Amino acid sequence: MRTICKFLLKLLGWTAMDGPVEEDKAIILGVPHTSAWDFLISYLFYTSVGGKAYIMIKKEFFVGPLSPLLKALGGVPVDRKKGAAITLQVIHAMNSAKKMHLAIAPEGTRKATTRWKTGFHTIARACNVPVYLGYFDWKTKRVGRGVRFELTDDAREDLKRIREHYAAMDMEGRHKGMYTA
Repeated sequence: MRTICKFLLKLLGWTAMDGPVEEDKAIILGVPHTSAWDFLISYLFYTSVGGKAYIMIKKEFFVGPLSPLLKALGGVPVDRKKGAAITLQVIHAMNSAKKMHLAIAPEGTRKATTRWKTGFHTIARACNVPVYLGYFDWKTKRVGRGVRFELTDDAREDLKRIREHYAAMDMEGRHKGMYTA
């Protein structure tokens, strides 16, 4: 699968900028998130470099033959109807896993938004795992897990610094104008 993903990533014109996270558990942010295609690019990238990333997916999708496929692709079923309980569901899943690299889009949507979510911060602090500033830049077609970001106790200040980091990267999402760092 690794070879196939490497081939497909290259065929689509993308360049992998670094390898997988070294720690057994980590959160990898995925920015900018403007298209469902971001999942495909991220999946091809992380698999091509020898990693396996997990993503949160609405539990309603885990039905019939789709369920084993989604789980094989790293899907973690979450009940989105329970609001803040999603964070607790993910904390439980991460604490239960021996190894988990969880990919999260802090924008929380593919639509243009100026308000990013801090659930990743809560999860990382509760599970004592590092956060990496992953990216997929549609302008340069470069994708990577990014640099490790050291969290503090102040989620808002951390989010401000994270957004400044991404803004300095001058990236574009697949849909121009839908991304604001």
